[in-house]
Amino acid sequence: MVNFDNFGPERILEVYNPKAGMHGFVVIDNLALGPGKGGIRMTPTVSVTEVSRLARAMTWKNALADLPFGGAKAGIIADDRTISQQKKDELVAAFAEALKVVCPQLYVAGPDMNMAEHEMEIFARATGSMSACTGKPAKIGGIPHELGSTGLGVFHALKIALKHKKKEMKNIRVAIEGFGNVGWFVAKFVTEAGGKVVAVSDSRGTITNQKGFDFQKLVKTKEEKKTVTAYGEGTISKPEDIIGVDCDVLVTAAIPDLISEKDLPKIKAQFIIEGSNIPMSSVCEQKLHDRGVLVVPDFVANAGGVISSWVEYIGKDKEYMFKVVEEKIVKNTEEVLTRAEKEKKMPRVVAELIAQERVLKKCKTCKV
Repeated sequence: MVNFDNFGPERILEVYNPKAGMHGFVVIDNLALGPGKGGIRMTPTVSVTEVSRLARAMTWKNALADLPFGGAKAGIIADDRTISQQKKDELVAAFAEALKVVCPQLYVAGPDMNMAEHEMEIFARATGSMSACTGKPAKIGGIPHELGSTGLGVFHALKIALKHKKKEMKNIRVAIEGFGNVGWFVAKFVTEAGGKVVAVSDSRGTITNQKGFDFQKLVKTKEEKKTVTAYGEGTISKPEDIIGVDCDVLVTAAIPDLISEKDLPKIKAQFIIEGSNIPMSSVCEQKLHDRGVLVVPDFVANAGGVISSWVEYIGKDKEYMFKVVEEKIVKNTEEVLTRAEKEKKMPRVVAELIAQERVLKKCKTCKV
């Protein structure tokens, strides 16, 4: 069920193409700061409710990052594991055709779960506008998210969180949920900075080794065996067991709603960096905060992707993107954590207050 409140969502568009078998929707949450910006995910279970929550997260994420974008998100109901690439391309093109009425004036798309630069090129061409999405291939002026913008931002958020508690990266034990684009780059940057990745999970399972993993071997294992659990040195368990790993930092980098209230007693990490969107409810975050666990919320930590999107949108290059991602994530994380400590509030509450203040300054439809 979609939750309507004083900020939105302003528009919900559900589209269906029976010939292509395409069924999807876009939720445009708030347009106060600019066109709604947010990725398209393709999963068999994606729902309007899920997408509306993600769209709201994008409203706050874009506002907190101080970008001229509103918040939006989209979903296509399909299982890309059971369809051919040709069929997937057909679904994306049909979805893009249906969204011509809002793209790019009210909605600017981007990559999300099971959608990458190839699909963004198809989307842009089908809408007839290169401005209809970001995350396109470099050959057509894009800055692909595969370059690691989100993972880089999550890493910088992690560094600032550690600094806030007067800790350093060296020998910090990090567990990473998900070894896709975001988790891959977080593991890379953490390892290069002297941290220790002690657990990694994917859809097949979790592998834990307190001695730490060799990053290059982990990458090779994932590429060749299709799962990190084939690494060969470590304890293998279920995917969800990543939550309870003995570590200093837990980075969420894959699925939404990973952590429920019943999982809270299992958590040993003192820091949780939300690289994925909505990995837990605000109730869970508050309970962890009360326990002394520092949670850096999703729209603070994982804004690197949308910052990269803005850089592409204004026509700048990847070098400029890496520079701006670091600057904005560092500044925003420091501001949120410092104010949260001063006001004795959990970081999400403070981050939302800052974002709301920015939206309300320009919003003509919001109810104050």
